[in-house]
Amino acid sequence: MQDIAHTLEQVSQGSAVIISVSLMLFLGFLMTRVTKLLKLPNVTAYIVTGILIGPFVLDLIPQRVVAGMDFLSDIALAFIAFGTGQYFRLSVLRKNGAKTLLITVAEALTASALIFVLCLWILRLPLGFSAVLASLAAATAPASTMMTIRQTGAKGDFVDTLLQVVALDDAVGLLAYSVAIAVANAAMEGNGFQIMDVLRPFFINVGVVLLGGALGLVLKLLIRQKRTTDNRLIIALALLFAFCGVCSLLDISPLLGCMSMGMVYANLAEDDRLFKQLNYFSPPILLLFFVRSGVNFDLNALVHPAGTLGSVPLITVGVLYFLVRIAGKYAGAFLGCAAVKKDKKVRNWLGLALIPQAGVAIGLAALGARTLGGETGKALETIILASSVLYELVGPGCAKLSLYLSGSYSTKLEEIVPVDETTETGEKKTDVELLIERIQEIQRQLPEHDISEEEQEFTRAAEEWYENNGMRRRWPLNRR
Repeated sequence: MQDIAHTLEQVSQGSAVIISVSLMLFLGFLMTRVTKLLKLPNVTAYIVTGILIGPFVLDLIPQRVVAGMDFLSDIALAFIAFGTGQYFRLSVLRKNGAKTLLITVAEALTASALIFVLCLWILRLPLGFSAVLASLAAATAPASTMMTIRQTGAKGDFVDTLLQVVALDDAVGLLAYSVAIAVANAAMEGNGFQIMDVLRPFFINVGVVLLGGALGLVLKLLIRQKRTTDNRLIIALALLFAFCGVCSLLDISPLLGCMSMGMVYANLAEDDRLFKQLNYFSPPILLLFFVRSGVNFDLNALVHPAGTLGSVPLITVGVLYFLVRIAGKYAGAFLGCAAVKKDKKVRNWLGLALIPQAGVAIGLAALGARTLGGETGKALETIILASSVLYELVGPGCAKLSLYLSGSYSTKLEEIVPVDETTETGEKKTDVELLIERIQEIQRQLPEHDISEEEQEFTRAAEEWYENNGMRRRWPLNRR
């Protein structure tokens, strides 16, 4: 292994990047074979892979390569946010929008409030640090949640509520962060709290949302009905990447804008084919994003004896943040669901699915670290990154458990395919009879193709390309 690492350090930058990406993809795939046996989501495998090939274990990936891949977070968040936008259909929002917003505000602000109390009044940490760390507690990781849902095939009211809450969660988190940064600046400058310190970032985020919505309209106009499927994908990627580039130049998170872009396109086009194609295209990018997050994990900064914030060890702050945020998310979701009279299964288990935290929080922590500066800024980024790795290790498993406990998916045949257990005359059917009926029912419910809708759309795009280029090649949709 050391030979591989030494070789990558010696070769040219281009060769090092290509080989490193190959290692990340292949080792990430191999780790999913292990986590599959342990019934853990793929996201966990990717994070663990990153830690194993990172500087504290095998040290396979050169730091110059890792540093040059920071654009992955923007691209991954663009895919995640755009895909999340499809769940904000006006017809659904008119029916459940107010309830979802109340649940989201309750769980996000409860977590933030508990962290703020912990840091400022119990641990006696600086006001600016306490405010910023508390605001980051609101954010969740939509990538982890959506990948877990996709992997399990879960569906139902619990999943619909979860997706809408996760989509709104980061919007609430971004607004909370804007307020927290204003408080932190006022505390550091000693000039008092100015209302414009809050309104300025608020208006910036409103502008980002409006620009994203405008690009969603442009996307709808460019992707006409006669547009070939491959060109639809090219246009969507071009607009998403362009928007991310502009946001990166302005040092603004692209999350809200990409979400707005997806929402506007979904409501105007009323067509989910593009979302399915992007979902099938994005897994390698998301794998690299999560593996890189694991590689970035800096254990020394967290456990080193010199790592303190004031008189409090960073490890103490990190552990308490990890535990208190979980308690806040669960309690807030429980209270929010109870207030809007959600079903008992949704109320009891929604908070368990809101534990994952990664991309958005890590990105905002980097911005916050630059604002706070010095050791305080480094401490903020270290705590968020370390806790995010832990959240991504335990969070997807908790999300999968919540989906199971809520009845959104099942591994029991009798729950997947319910049938009458008695005959018309009232006699109890034998186990063999019940099994035969369930098999027959499964056969009736089987779709025409045994692959996902995302793969079907991607395959159709390939077929269409061959047809448009005068080639007679067919890609059987049931081929694996």
